[in-house]
Amino acid sequence: MHTESVLSVLKTLQDQICSALENQDGGAKFIADQWQSKLGIGESRVLKNGAVFEQAGVNFSHVKGDTMPASATAHRPELAGAPFEAMGVSLVIHPKNPYIPTSHANVRFFIAYPEGGEAVWWFGGGFDLTPFYPFEEDILHWHQTAANLCQPFGDDVYPQYKQWCDDYFYLKHRGETRGVGGLFFDDLNRWNFDTCLNFIKAVGEGYIQAYIPIVAKRKNIIFGERQRQFQLYRRGRYVEFNLVWDRGTLFGLQSGGRTESILMSMPPLVRFEYSYQPEPDSPEARLNDFLKPRNWLAEQAGQSH
Repeated sequence: MHTESVLSVLKTLQDQICSALENQDGGAKFIADQWQSKLGIGESRVLKNGAVFEQAGVNFSHVKGDTMPASATAHRPELAGAPFEAMGVSLVIHPKNPYIPTSHANVRFFIAYPEGGEAVWWFGGGFDLTPFYPFEEDILHWHQTAANLCQPFGDDVYPQYKQWCDDYFYLKHRGETRGVGGLFFDDLNRWNFDTCLNFIKAVGEGYIQAYIPIVAKRKNIIFGERQRQFQLYRRGRYVEFNLVWDRGTLFGLQSGGRTESILMSMPPLVRFEYSYQPEPDSPEARLNDFLKPRNWLAEQAGQSH
């Protein structure tokens, strides 16, 4: 199978994303931690205590196993028990400035080898944005970039994967979305292999085009302790989602993956507060209006007429 071409794309994306983030930070550098486990190899790159990014993690992994974990076969019971190979790049960026959103992106490739049958492969991934003090122009830029990268692959791709993102990054126990969405997809083999791989590449490069301009625009906004405390409180939602709902976390832990890399998405500082309610009509209360699925581009189109 074409695993070498996937590995090449993934490693290049890791380099490109780290370089773009370092350029925005202006000082701190990613520290590369190459690791090896019983399942495979990887390289976790982490930037800590930068001028802009409190913690940024960009992780590459390439693992193999004798048995597909339950979290990966929920939709493919015929592959239960099959040997597998998985590779991907996953990242979570926690900025210092509360006016810069947290962001996440992931691109991955799975291949399973069922006994007596042909190998079965698919891609997955996406990106999503989690603001604390939202700016509508940033959200529109984020979604327009997502729509633009999807367009060459079909008119239905962005609406479908945008919906999937809204549905997936949803905290059922809170009744709110994790943020303002983006793209999410799994089980991708609807096109030929090369087209699917090109889509993964477009998603990774699109993440850079979507996120970096937002960072550049917001990183110098002055903030105080009130904004910082709200940011730390809202980071708690990120922790809740990743530990309760995220399939990638479950897959990594169930497959015996490297715990430090799996939990690299956790914010370095976070706080929980019992029964917190923002003041009515405050900037903090305004966030609630954004934590529900909205068709951002259609809303913008309607306003422009």
